[in-house]
Amino acid sequence: MKTKYQISDYLVCPGHGVGQVVDISSREIAGTTLNTVTVQLLNNGMKMIYPENSSEIRALVTTSEVEDLFSLLSDHEVNPSRETWNRRYRDYMAKVNSGSILEIADVLRSLLIIQFSKKLSFSEKKMVDLCKDLMIKEIAITTGSTEKEVDQRIEAIFTN
Repeated sequence: MKTKYQISDYLVCPGHGVGQVVDISSREIAGTTLNTVTVQLLNNGMKMIYPENSSEIRALVTTSEVEDLFSLLSDHEVNPSRETWNRRYRDYMAKVNSGSILEIADVLRSLLIIQFSKKLSFSEKKMVDLCKDLMIKEIAITTGSTEKEVDQRIEAIFTN
C-alpha cells in the first residue's frame, strides 16, 4: 500500500501533541476502504487512529519555522486580551486545538505577558503548562535538542 507516511514518522495530533506512526493499514469502515495511520502519543502512550488524508494530523515544524516561532515569542509588543479569564480560556483553547504551533506560541506569549501584570488563574496556569509541553516536544524533535534546552530557551525569552 502506497502511503504518504512511514512507520516511525513523527506527526502532530492537535490538542494531544507529538506522536509516532506505529501502524499503517487499510480498514473497511461503513463499506468503504480507508487507509489509516495509527499514531502513538509520546506524552502518554495513547494510540489514535486517523484517516491517512486527515487534515487533523500534520508533520512536525521545520527548523526555519522554529526560528519564526522564537521570533514570535520574543515580540512582547502585543496587548493581550483583557477579557475575563474564562472567555480568554475558551479563545485560547480554540487556538491550542487548532494544532498550529504558531497559535500555541501566541497563547503562551499572551499568558506569560499577562503574568507580568497580574496573577494567572489556575486554569490559565494549566494552559501555560499545556502550551509549553506541546511546543517543547515538537521543537526538541525538530531541532535535535533536549526538552530541557528548549524549555530553558523559552524561559530565557520571558525572564530577560
